[in-house]
Amino acid sequence: MTEPLHIVCPHCDGVNRVPAERLAANPVCGKCKQPLFDAHPVDLNAGNFDRHIGRSDIPVLVDFWAPWCGPCRMMAPAFAQAAATLEPRMRLAKLDTEQAQPLAARYNIRSIPTLALFKSGQEVARQSGALDARSIVQWARGKG
Repeated sequence: MTEPLHIVCPHCDGVNRVPAERLAANPVCGKCKQPLFDAHPVDLNAGNFDRHIGRSDIPVLVDFWAPWCGPCRMMAPAFAQAAATLEPRMRLAKLDTEQAQPLAARYNIRSIPTLALFKSGQEVARQSGALDARSIVQWARGKG
């Protein structure tokens, strides 16, 4: 038996301890009883960003985007498709830079869409520009 991983619930932001070998077994949150992985990106905001980035033991791939951005809207379905492929070994999340401008500034987001990969609370890789689902998965696996 391996050390349990901390997984932040996409529904209630509760932190769960899940044995690594049980990640693929559809674990549910101990607090809200919702699935910890549902093959969709998590919507982050100023209130839950640091919890998801800092408390998760799996890598978190964040799409920094804005609703007015055409390439961001074009990439959204591909990002959702990538979530279905990369979970449960990686969490995919989206942050609306218009709603969380201080966070976008903190991470020096200058163009959108920008993908940033976080491990143990630290940014480890960044990619700007819209990608298709295959390219997102390939890039994330190569960096993660």
